[in-house]
Amino acid sequence: MILEGKRVLVTGGTGSMGKTFVRRALTGAIGTPQKLIVLSRDEAKQHDMRVNYLHLSMASTDEIVYRNFQNLLEFRIGDVRSYEDVCSALRDVDIVVNAAALKQVPACEYFPGQAVLTNCIGAMNIVRAIREQGYGVGTVVAISTDKACKPVNVMGMTKALQERIITSANILCPRTRFVCVRYGNVLASRGSVIPLFHEQIRSGGPVTITDERMTRFLLSLDDAVDTIIAALQAALPGETYIPTVPGARVVDIARALIGSRPIRTTVTGIRPGEKLDEILVSEEEIHHTIQRGDYYVIRPMLPELQGEQPQLPRALTKELSSGDFVLDYQGTVELLTKHRLMVDNASLDRAAELIR
Repeated sequence: MILEGKRVLVTGGTGSMGKTFVRRALTGAIGTPQKLIVLSRDEAKQHDMRVNYLHLSMASTDEIVYRNFQNLLEFRIGDVRSYEDVCSALRDVDIVVNAAALKQVPACEYFPGQAVLTNCIGAMNIVRAIREQGYGVGTVVAISTDKACKPVNVMGMTKALQERIITSANILCPRTRFVCVRYGNVLASRGSVIPLFHEQIRSGGPVTITDERMTRFLLSLDDAVDTIIAALQAALPGETYIPTVPGARVVDIARALIGSRPIRTTVTGIRPGEKLDEILVSEEEIHHTIQRGDYYVIRPMLPELQGEQPQLPRALTKELSSGDFVLDYQGTVELLTKHRLMVDNASLDRAAELIR
């Protein structure tokens, strides 16, 4: 029960993954925290999140979540870019989940300085606050992305730097455990391809595909939260946890969501900074990647963090690419159906509510 009695801070807690983590924490399934703090800079999203929890009072099945929301959840307006905001939020916190990010690939290409401020300086502010203020934070989990592996775009470059900032922080702040999780596209998360396809289908098309050869790793929001929990429970300082998930062709995702509707697709070409396939573990990283349960674990390269760990066999013999284990069309349909993302009016409404 990793959260039992802990004070937990979730930066970017009003985003898709942040909200899912907060909801899981409020169920008490991984321990009931003493306090759950959401730090974000968007007051409207915080208000919507608060109102959604208030509506749970009418649903008896959510009684525990509603009661914990009333007693445990605290909203704070602030920005990880601001050292002062970070210091204020970190005081007396035990666990930090850093989900604050700029993650739109094209936007980061046009505004790289803004991506640096959130994705890199934000992480540095957390490390700096813990080091300079002497805060007794036990664990920091940073959320990374497959685009950080052999990055070709600004978003991936800044996330790769965040990983290194977090890993090296174990040396700067040895009383705190700093770890990362890295995963691919999260199904139905805000800014991912599926909500875009849903909106295009709702509007009657066309559905835009950048390249018919493109593949992506796919996992659910719950799988993403499971990865964070696994890292909280078992990761050693400086390790990066990676879920084992399938890849899918983007064109198959579009076909599955369109179904029998008379909606055409158009190929628009790769956007600035995009790859055809994503990579979760590079050829360089496989030499210190092991398997732990259902996860690949990249051990830190810094010798100070390697310690006396046993020599375990490599988990991979080549880089882990989304083009390696691609679901066929039927497998893609089954995955989308499992997570209730196939397009009917009800699922469109659910998807819209999920990412709002």
